[in-house]
Amino acid sequence: MSSIAVPAPALAPRRAWLTDLPVLLVAVVWGASYLAAKGITTTHTVVAVLVLRFALVLPALAVAGRRRLRSLTAAQWRGAGLLGLILSAVFLLETYGVVHTSATNAGLIISLTMIFTPLAEAAVTRRRPPSSFLAAAAVSVTGVVLLTQGAGFTTPSAGDLLMLLAAVVRTVHVLAMARIKAVRGADSLSLTTVQLGAAVAVFAVLAVLPGSGASPWAVAVGFGPREWAGLVFLSVSCTLFAFFVQMWAVRRSSPSRVSLLLGTEPLWAAAAGIAIGGEHIGTVGLVGAALVLAGTTWGRRAADRADC
Repeated sequence: MSSIAVPAPALAPRRAWLTDLPVLLVAVVWGASYLAAKGITTTHTVVAVLVLRFALVLPALAVAGRRRLRSLTAAQWRGAGLLGLILSAVFLLETYGVVHTSATNAGLIISLTMIFTPLAEAAVTRRRPPSSFLAAAAVSVTGVVLLTQGAGFTTPSAGDLLMLLAAVVRTVHVLAMARIKAVRGADSLSLTTVQLGAAVAVFAVLAVLPGSGASPWAVAVGFGPREWAGLVFLSVSCTLFAFFVQMWAVRRSSPSRVSLLLGTEPLWAAAAGIAIGGEHIGTVGLVGAALVLAGTTWGRRAADRADC
């Protein structure tokens, strides 16, 4: 805090890194989540896995924030519920997408949300983005084209297209959070709990519909130790741990610094896919991945400068 004198200036960077490291770990587990989801999910178990993933973590969130949940107004419940419906679409698209593409592609394509969001916001507010941001967006899109064509120029896979659509719906979710007045002053924990509760309700309804695939119970019974380890990783590390670290870090650091660290997620997705998953994207794909990372980083910084 600016009002507290620091006796030894060298301690400030050290304290900053004590906050940065858990946030960086969140980016790492989020990057690895695509490979984990791919390892325990098939086309016929997507809905069941989503039910299990969030049903495991939702009670802990509800217990932790039960007092603040009771203080939400009816309008805040409705707003958070609407956000939860959008969030359920994001998770469905992401999970179906990662089943049909590589973890590397999934993590890099979804990072386009960082480019789509300022573009969509500019369209809504009728403000033209800075030229540097538009250039960064062009670099990112070029990178995605090269990434998805690493084995030769062919039609992008269904998974690639689903991940691209997931990035678009994620953008809608971010804009809705910013524009729904009722939720602006809502407690973060309560807002997240209601959103996840609404999403789980959607998944539970889908799970009982004909043609939705295996039931959550059948999938849970059929899981072995490896699958349960993957599910617990997705539930505890990628949801519960990640959420609480973000809440903790944003109170001890700047939102821009937290965002910059979380923005390394696609790098870790690529690293996990290649190093652990044995994925190969070829020279063209590597060039595309580098362009996606460069474009999203450049675009984030350009958008931050425009907001200053």
